[in-house]
Amino acid sequence: MYGTGTDKMVHSARVPLNQVQIQDEFWNYYIQLVRDVVVPYQWEALNDRVGSAEPSGAVRNFKIAAGLEQGDFYGMVFQDSDIAKWLEAVAYLLEAKRDPALEEIADGLIDIIALAQQDDGYLNTYFTVKEPGQKWTNLAECHELYCAGHMIEAGVAYFQATGKRKLLDVVSRFADHIDSVFGTEPGKLAGYDGHQEIELALVKLYQATGNERYLRLGRYFVDQRGQKPSFYQIQLDERGGKTHWPSGNEAVDLEYNQSHLPVREQEKAIGHAVRLLYMLTGMADVAAETGDKSLLAACRKLWDNIVSRQMYITGGVGSMPQGEAFSFDYDLPNDTVYAETCASIGLIFFAQRMLRIAPESQFADVMERALYNTVVGGMSRDGKHFFYVNPLEVDPKACGGANRKYDHIKPVRQEWFGCACCPPNVARLLASLGEYIYTVQGNTLYTHLYIGGEAALEVAGNKVTLKQTSNYPWDGKIKLEVIRAEAGEAFGLAVRIPGWCKEASLTVNGAGYPLNDQTMINGYARIERAWQPGDILELRVEMPVTRIYSHPLVRANAGKVALQRGPLVYCLEQADNGPHLHEIVLPRDAEFRAGKEDSLLGGIVSIEAEALRLRDEEWPGGLYSSEPAPGMKNDTVKFIPYYAWANRGEGEMSVWVREQ
Repeated sequence: MYGTGTDKMVHSARVPLNQVQIQDEFWNYYIQLVRDVVVPYQWEALNDRVGSAEPSGAVRNFKIAAGLEQGDFYGMVFQDSDIAKWLEAVAYLLEAKRDPALEEIADGLIDIIALAQQDDGYLNTYFTVKEPGQKWTNLAECHELYCAGHMIEAGVAYFQATGKRKLLDVVSRFADHIDSVFGTEPGKLAGYDGHQEIELALVKLYQATGNERYLRLGRYFVDQRGQKPSFYQIQLDERGGKTHWPSGNEAVDLEYNQSHLPVREQEKAIGHAVRLLYMLTGMADVAAETGDKSLLAACRKLWDNIVSRQMYITGGVGSMPQGEAFSFDYDLPNDTVYAETCASIGLIFFAQRMLRIAPESQFADVMERALYNTVVGGMSRDGKHFFYVNPLEVDPKACGGANRKYDHIKPVRQEWFGCACCPPNVARLLASLGEYIYTVQGNTLYTHLYIGGEAALEVAGNKVTLKQTSNYPWDGKIKLEVIRAEAGEAFGLAVRIPGWCKEASLTVNGAGYPLNDQTMINGYARIERAWQPGDILELRVEMPVTRIYSHPLVRANAGKVALQRGPLVYCLEQADNGPHLHEIVLPRDAEFRAGKEDSLLGGIVSIEAEALRLRDEEWPGGLYSSEPAPGMKNDTVKFIPYYAWANRGEGEMSVWVREQ
């Protein structure tokens, strides 16, 4: 129907995690935190053994569905997905480094999941335990295909990590069942998922098994979305108007789940942010595997709308709490923002898939922005507290008070959530970080992220081991050393010059290498030569403190400025600057002092500047006055990286500051 048949586009394959060993001062902390704290803590939470956190019920639901325990289903209709994402995170940890004790826990959970699967391959604890007669009757709201997709991702990841097929066979049987239910053939449901996820998962299953049925099914779900008449409305009528959620609008608000138009006809990002980004990830995957150029063009069109008109400076997306959704172009409020952690993770997934197809630095720039700011900021440094929502301005007095518009904003991270999608999503992304650093396309090895360690890759038949060393993101000195290059034939090494960087230099074995129109391709400096062991490429990207301004149509930031240094966005926090951050004004000629503080927040580079602050103590009295605001007093202010805020207790925070 679309594209060029089943001819694959030239695109990069996934980099196995056991071929990338991360050794990086910044990221080792977080990866080890995921292994030592986050995954064990989440296992306890999923088993309802964290007394101070909201109960999960997720493991118990599977035990009930498996006939191992008696009881009622507990939690959200999509509770199974928490288990799947946790298992996927475990799989990535095991792929990077074997851990027999963790593997034994995972194997035991997989045994329970297999017992919970029904004879026809169906697997969903909500509909097995609570509503056994209602399978596939409410696709708009009930997340069956979403949960299926996450379990498929877990099955593929666990097989890749351990070689064990049990969960892969479970999810393959489930995918076979789904294939028997859905399609345009007589007797099948011509429907699609309310929360996109199955599409990208089926492509992963196809890549792991080689079974083209799964790719065709994934493509079907992409192509079927938005066809008329609305399948959701048809099902709603068949249910006599019965809805799962009290609001009951998911079947009729077609923009919310991006089913208002076929995906190729959608012009701008709209609706639930996570759903859109998972959909785009699946679209990019299907485009790459089928050679569908129209689908890739649709991906680019929506990418451009997101990053040029609807993305926060932190890489957060989804500006409004109503529907956890995109709103309209340039609507980027800071204090009522939603910017769900999962949405930034979805943006990273989408960016990575676009990089695999087209190594253009714009995709890596956004991937880096979301990773270093919103995603890392979504988890506390203790690994046990999480942000669901990532605001850019917080006044704790407004949170949880009578003004309901701030109900979704939390001034400190939470231990767990009734809807706990974000914590295991952070875990699985950080556990798989090695996948995002490099890609190989043709005879070129691309470096997208500056994260230290060694990678063993194959480039045009040449087995290459590359060692990366840096102190990123604190300074911009990056060294790439060729440890091994077997064939002795020429191949390309390409390094990204970040979009935020105004001045960069490059040397190869100490000799300067020009950065010009001939050597720069789509934001990457590419050097092709017969690389030899011991060859060293050194990149230096300057990291001055930079003032960032918004597009004039972003009302929330009119007259304001934000600070960025390297990939890191900075913010003011009450812990450093006292209350009433809105009174601070940054003169346009203020000079910045960036300095390393090893004892602060795990070691950061902070920024200090001489600023001005309103003399509120000199206000003449009353709520309003005919006299202008009193003068300013001099003050020294400190900015810290945005990701590190809210690790020192409750207080105000602001990314954007008034500028004089």
